[in-house]
Amino acid sequence: MSFGICSLSLVPVRLEPSDKSEMVSQLLFGEGFEILDSQPKWVKVQLHWDNYVGWIDASTIHAASFSDIDEEEKNFFYCNDVSAIVNSSLGKQVITLGSTLPQLKKNKMKLGDTDFSFEGNSLNSSAIEHTETAIEELAKKYLNAPYLWGGRSVFGIDCSGYTQMVLKMLGTKIRRDAYQQADQGMLVNFVDEARTGDLAFFNNEDGKIVHVGMVLSKNRIIHASGRVRIDVLDHYGIYNQQKKSYSHQLRFIKRIL
Repeated sequence: MSFGICSLSLVPVRLEPSDKSEMVSQLLFGEGFEILDSQPKWVKVQLHWDNYVGWIDASTIHAASFSDIDEEEKNFFYCNDVSAIVNSSLGKQVITLGSTLPQLKKNKMKLGDTDFSFEGNSLNSSAIEHTETAIEELAKKYLNAPYLWGGRSVFGIDCSGYTQMVLKMLGTKIRRDAYQQADQGMLVNFVDEARTGDLAFFNNEDGKIVHVGMVLSKNRIIHASGRVRIDVLDHYGIYNQQKKSYSHQLRFIKRIL
């Protein structure tokens, strides 16, 4: 059994061990994983944050111990800038919003056996009160981020990656895909009872959960659909005021926070 930690800004996690395989998720800087299997070019990993399994390029592996990646759950510091700089013996590189900053102290941290310095603003999620204003301010940091299947960054993100990242920065762990997130939390009986930070789930014609977004105040929802956008939410679903039509059919709302 061996472990690694992401020392790059973003690492694609693919369904199969091939550059042509679809990207199903991403590792962000500071996120750890367990190595399940390896090939000359590819490594099968289980992500420590959400237990998601996929393949990453073997050349992106940065060795770490279990105690190193275990700090990810005990660490509450994340990058709070759209982009920021980290420096190490590997050189200077850009990281993005929501990246983990393991054991950050005085802008210094360690990934495996490598020392890094951080140039940017950090967020201590354990110090954030889950007020309507604080949640909405954080959620809006991703506004207009383009939709990207498997994405988890402000430069490209999918619907469940978006909700997962916002809740991560609020110190709350949820799973990766929308249908998995739908099994978590407490059911909210009516739209009028929903509050900022609740997750709304939407189904297709077959009843399968295919979309998720975060409820805001005043009957609004923020979600990744084409881009991260704010639309109207009612008991039918998401209403796009520009197109004057419903884009998603509401299944139910869950309270996670």
